[in-house]
Amino acid sequence: MSRLSFASDYMEGAHEAILSRLQSNNYIKMAGYGTDALTESARDRIREACRCPNADVYFMTGGTQTNATIIDALLRPYEGVLAAISGHIYTHEAGAVESGGHKILLLPECMGKISADDIRDAVSQYETDENQDHLVKPGMVYISQPTEFGALYSLSELLEISRVCRKKRIPLYIDGARLAYALACPENDVTLQDLAGLCDVFYIGGTKCGALFGEAVVIPQKGFIPHFVSIMKQHGALLAKGWLLGLQFDTLFTDGLYQEIGKPAIAAAGRIRNVLREFGFQLAYDNPTNQVFPILDNKKMDLLAESVDFCFWEKYDYEQSVIRLAASWAAADVDVDRLISVLEQIK
Repeated sequence: MSRLSFASDYMEGAHEAILSRLQSNNYIKMAGYGTDALTESARDRIREACRCPNADVYFMTGGTQTNATIIDALLRPYEGVLAAISGHIYTHEAGAVESGGHKILLLPECMGKISADDIRDAVSQYETDENQDHLVKPGMVYISQPTEFGALYSLSELLEISRVCRKKRIPLYIDGARLAYALACPENDVTLQDLAGLCDVFYIGGTKCGALFGEAVVIPQKGFIPHFVSIMKQHGALLAKGWLLGLQFDTLFTDGLYQEIGKPAIAAAGRIRNVLREFGFQLAYDNPTNQVFPILDNKKMDLLAESVDFCFWEKYDYEQSVIRLAASWAAADVDVDRLISVLEQIK
């Protein structure tokens, strides 16, 4: 029997509707660099979903590329980006932001979330520092929805953060690599329309949410980043066969597919959490999305690794570790059943 994989949510290929359309369009010659009709249709569908008819919409291939390109485009050379100490741009992107010449200015976090108060304090401290000419200026705010720990910002939290950013005149940027899983959560109260109204730039994740690859960048205020296509080109982020991205997002935003695609993952993760608790395992982080973080005795972790692929997260103490089990958009009941059987054997 094949090994089970709960290592991440990008292990499978793509939703069958995307594969079918790729097959149908494979031999059709398309204009390059996202100037084709399919990509323009995807832009219109995303604008409609966000209730933002004048938004600029661009497509890139992956999350790190998207983060590095947008952050570099938003910041002046003397500015840095405020982010949680657990933020993806700080912990898992190999210094991509720093390699572009911008410092990540770290803020304390709770379940990966930063607060409006901490943002306000960080900017105010810079503004009142007599040595500010020798410091990196906070030039924007980076958050992710969901966070690295699978937590969700509430609408009220995002409203407060947005107010601070606008009062301090710094852009708010939201990383939505796993946005489909946030939207699928019953606990979530933030819509795409809310994101378009509260932040200056955000991206809608495809790579981890049913696409072969790709992220859709939404800039609600048209022209907010001038010459963004040229900036993408400079960063190697302008795909010649741009229609491959356009087709995928055109499909994801047809008949509400993107709003539904995360639901199997949320259901699977919920089952896994409930079983872990039933079997006496402790959860390091209790969250409602598709990532589950149990604490395992190291011996039990090794036993689990004999048949299940998972992500090692961190040491909990000398004898225990935190792992991550990630359910994807393609989560199957049979695989969850098999995982539960393995967990029952090692409990």
